[in-house]
Amino acid sequence: MSDWKPEPELRQALFDAVPRILESQRVDGQFGTDPWTCRDQDMTFPLAAAWSFEDSPYYHDEKVLEAIVLGGDALIDAQDENGMWTFRKKDHSTWGQIYMPWTYSRWIRTYHIVREAMSQEAQDRWNKGLLLGFEGISATALERIHNIPTHHAMALYYASLVFEREDWKSQATDFMAQVVAKQSEYGWWTENVGPVVAYNFVYSDSFGVYYHASGDPIVLEALERAARFHANYTYPDGSSVETVDERNAYSKGVHDGNPGFSHTALGRWYLSRKHKLIIDSGDPFDVDYATNILLYSGEGPTEGLGSGPGVQAYRMGEDALISHQSPWFVSISAYVCPMHENRFIQDRQNFLSVFHEKTGLIVGGGNTKLQPLWSTFTVGDTSLMVNTGDQSDPNFGPFEGLLHIPDDSTLGDSDEEPALSLQYGEETCKVTTRPENDTTMTLIYEATSNSGMDVEGHITLIPHLGEPVSSSDGHIENLGEEAVVWSGSQGGWVEHAGWRLSLPKGSRLVWPARPHNAYRKLGDATVEIARIAIALSFSKELTYYELKLEVK
Repeated sequence: MSDWKPEPELRQALFDAVPRILESQRVDGQFGTDPWTCRDQDMTFPLAAAWSFEDSPYYHDEKVLEAIVLGGDALIDAQDENGMWTFRKKDHSTWGQIYMPWTYSRWIRTYHIVREAMSQEAQDRWNKGLLLGFEGISATALERIHNIPTHHAMALYYASLVFEREDWKSQATDFMAQVVAKQSEYGWWTENVGPVVAYNFVYSDSFGVYYHASGDPIVLEALERAARFHANYTYPDGSSVETVDERNAYSKGVHDGNPGFSHTALGRWYLSRKHKLIIDSGDPFDVDYATNILLYSGEGPTEGLGSGPGVQAYRMGEDALISHQSPWFVSISAYVCPMHENRFIQDRQNFLSVFHEKTGLIVGGGNTKLQPLWSTFTVGDTSLMVNTGDQSDPNFGPFEGLLHIPDDSTLGDSDEEPALSLQYGEETCKVTTRPENDTTMTLIYEATSNSGMDVEGHITLIPHLGEPVSSSDGHIENLGEEAVVWSGSQGGWVEHAGWRLSLPKGSRLVWPARPHNAYRKLGDATVEIARIAIALSFSKELTYYELKLEVK
């Protein structure tokens, strides 16, 4: 056991960013590049932190304070009559009017830091703009348990301190208690069925910043559970495990923590592990992240997960399994649910991820919509799944003649050879992983053929754009926009990014297997979030495939 407190590199990242932030501000107070978004003004927050720290080269710097005030004034200028801003993204898309939670929470926390140093005239302007926004947030934004209202509740608590509003303080505290009550025993919150891994960070961030100001003990047990979930559902390279996520696909790179992890011993261990990966990489901390940690973190002893030789396994009841047999890391999800009409709630279709400590994530990548080749198995004609609606309002199915999500699932009992059985109508399908040694894993795909419909298994492989994918019969392609379809009718192997996978007879390779991009209103998803798909065809004569995955 060792102690943790915020590392010096966090402060350095904050102080180094100040000149760049100041240089990016225009005469009207707006930060950033065109098109301007209200979130560009979040930069007042790190400026306020740098202004407030006594060891900062910008401590009580008048130029920095002027930039902060001007930055807040730009938010006031952009407010509508209700205190909302236009939700605009850098791709020029707009999503209506919003009390942008991330911006309001940073604006009120900035004011909490610098208010007493501001002129009375500036305070009057900010008071009017902030009160307009938080009156609207209090009246309309805390009506359901969700990650965004939770962030709003944290911000409302800070607004209650600034404006001495006991009604807002009580409202925020009561809402946080309701959020705690909705947490799974395994440390996550859901939007439909099962975890939303990426957005669970929003809850723990909101709880951590809220706890720093309130000391409310009700959130501590929730933070402990959240820390246990994320400590287990993190790959050895610091990226988040996507397999159980019902909303977000895989995203490579160290996923930042937040102050919520700093208030428990396990959470501090988790943060120290993430921070070491960032520091060892030589990359600086994100300035907003550094600001959040420096202002609102606790410090103290750490207590990590178990470690050592053999299998390190973690189960969430009968719904999910992590099996870490270093250097292999396998995640299996058994979460099954009906198709959802919401574009952001993905189809639970992809149930296996395989990571190796040398190569990173190889198999998996998470869920999507409108792409049956991402499904671990399908029953029926995969060509039937096409968008027949408007691009901005797609028809997500179901499509008659195709089953791409299962009706039921059963997680295997073995931690050493993780397995999952899936039921698709009349067909029973199964996938099993068997680590053979440090460089070889066997993947076993099995399926019945009772319905008279086509039955396929799919292995989704993470692409490395620009790198070659090659096969045993001499094909070599650099992954890019150009489509690739290879037949494994004679058997052989495919090789890419440090791994080799056997390509059995009767299989085929497809690139790119594009997902539906839920975060764009229009247009197709880019190849950056596509997958290489290996399709395995089953029949009454061919019900079993055994593939060798080797790391070079």
